[in-house]
Amino acid sequence: MGGEIQPTKSLLFLDEIQAAPHLLAKLRWFAEDLAELPVIAAGSLLEFTLATHEFSMPVGRINYIHLEPLSFEEFLDAVGQESLRSYIQGYDWNQTIPNMVHLQLMKAIRQYMLVGGMPSAVLTWRETYDLDKVSQVHFDLLGTYRDDFAKYRGRLPIERLEEVMVAVPRQLGGKFVYSHVNDSVASVALKQALELLIKARICHRVVATAANGLPLGAEANDKYSKILLMDCGLCNAFLGLTMFQLESVEELSLVNQGGMAEQLVGQLLRTLSPSYIVPSLYYWQRGARGGSAEVDYVIQHENTVVPLEVKAGATGRLRSLHQFVKEKQVKRAVRIHSDLPSIAPVSVEDVSGTSIKYALFSLPFYLVGQLHRLIDSGGYTQPN
Repeated sequence: MGGEIQPTKSLLFLDEIQAAPHLLAKLRWFAEDLAELPVIAAGSLLEFTLATHEFSMPVGRINYIHLEPLSFEEFLDAVGQESLRSYIQGYDWNQTIPNMVHLQLMKAIRQYMLVGGMPSAVLTWRETYDLDKVSQVHFDLLGTYRDDFAKYRGRLPIERLEEVMVAVPRQLGGKFVYSHVNDSVASVALKQALELLIKARICHRVVATAANGLPLGAEANDKYSKILLMDCGLCNAFLGLTMFQLESVEELSLVNQGGMAEQLVGQLLRTLSPSYIVPSLYYWQRGARGGSAEVDYVIQHENTVVPLEVKAGATGRLRSLHQFVKEKQVKRAVRIHSDLPSIAPVSVEDVSGTSIKYALFSLPFYLVGQLHRLIDSGGYTQPN
């Protein structure tokens, strides 16, 4: 191009590198012979490329970074609400959130749930605040994913991928059931389609775990999984939600039996992991074959297990949370809902008269990104 390239002032970005996988081996040369030049290689379906590669990978020369859609805090920055981001990042338990600020933040989290965190959708929202144009971006993105299905040709019929992707938003909040996708197709083919979508990062699995200790994955049971789509905005496109519908209800979302609330929280929980770690999500249900007790998410906080229950509104029963605390003997639990934050001692008895005591951390949806910091600063004193 006639310009001079200065490595220390340049960035080499190799996009869609899966189209030329042999370049991955050349990263060793950049690391060893041109270390002053930063290099980024990005692409989709890298797992498939790496699974069949016939070249030597530059072990120890590359760092993996896992990208997620924008977090809620990043969304606030992107739409010019930096003051709200600063507010939630500086919030502590000693503060009382004014009702007007709470309403502003709840409106913003509703918008995030509708727009999602895909950069092009967020940019369109920032520039136009036109829901129709945002919806067009969502459907364009879904269209490109469908076009990408051609890459899987030969592995399985493309129709199976389409069926599974459409079924995920409809089954939010519950165990993913293959017969509810297409009862005339063998579950093996649908399972294979789902695995491909998960590897492509279009869908994410929330795996059941016994949660008796850490790591949570040590007792995971892949037979019992809930599935999330990569982004809540894309979910809304599938489900046909509109901003009018979303803002016409008092609570965050009673749409889809609270499944969208679980999608939102799961998406935000994935942004809490360091970028070099593949995010993993878990939930708990009593008994190997399921049961009436189920906790939406179970997370690791430092060296402890913490159950997390999602309530679409401001209230809701916590029987499963009580059951988890009783069985696992944990000292604290988290409830995500649409009310103001609080820490309250819980002291109840189950049907057998057994006393259950723990500290309940209740957080509004807009504070999920501050979850670990607020658990730390809140302590976990049990009731007497």
